[in-house]
Amino acid sequence: MKNTKNKKNKKTSNKKKQTKPMQKPRRFDDFEEDGFQLEGRNSVLEALNHNKTIDKIFVKKGEIEGTLKVIVAKALERGIIVQEIDKIRMEQMKRTNNPQGIIALCPAHEYCEVEDILENAKKRGEEPFVIILDEITDPHNLGAIIRTADIAGAHGVIIPKRRAASLTAIVSKTSSGALEYVPVARVNNITKEIEKLKKNGLWIACADLKGTECFKADLKGPIGLVIGNEGAGVSRLVKESCDYSVKIPMYGNIESLNASVASGVLMYEVVRQRKFL
Repeated sequence: MKNTKNKKNKKTSNKKKQTKPMQKPRRFDDFEEDGFQLEGRNSVLEALNHNKTIDKIFVKKGEIEGTLKVIVAKALERGIIVQEIDKIRMEQMKRTNNPQGIIALCPAHEYCEVEDILENAKKRGEEPFVIILDEITDPHNLGAIIRTADIAGAHGVIIPKRRAASLTAIVSKTSSGALEYVPVARVNNITKEIEKLKKNGLWIACADLKGTECFKADLKGPIGLVIGNEGAGVSRLVKESCDYSVKIPMYGNIESLNASVASGVLMYEVVRQRKFL
């Protein structure tokens, strides 16, 4: 006699094992950190026509024609980064059912000009104190740096357009509201901006392991403090454009600090020298 009971139980257990098909994980990169996202041709075109700030535009490969061709031309004319992506990537990024082959990423906060940062110092009757970030890619680091910049009394932060975190919702949240008070300028070329700051009388100090100990360096007066990428540090060209380098002395076994922690230590050394020396 066949054991029908066991067969029935086996069928039941098989049914229990059935689960919904796994959804493809969403893929994030340096520009996809929970920011404000526009999808659809009309939405992006209207944003461009009304000069809304856009960090980056993604378009599906093989579909740059008609309205998309017009959008891409307008974006490039405004200096907005445009990147072609495949269908799979578009599916991973989209938040609506039909993005129509285009997704635009917008900042959670408006950017300012470098001149606005210098004007901020002038209005406060203080010598400029500017934080310059060279390819900081982690939005949490960027938010933490902006938060410390506000508390330390810095007049603004400068970030690059490419290969760096932008002003997303995560950055805003991590800054704990400081983004509302610290002007952030986003520029095409950090090296060129450093040269402009020099012409405005600022001394530029670069954070580097081979520099002078920060406690022995002169960080008084109008100053720009350059903090580099989390892994590679300050790039060669940016480093060469700085006036001098400073380092944080380390007495333990680890030879590096998190970028936001390092920037905090150096910012407060600037504060110490300005206020107490």
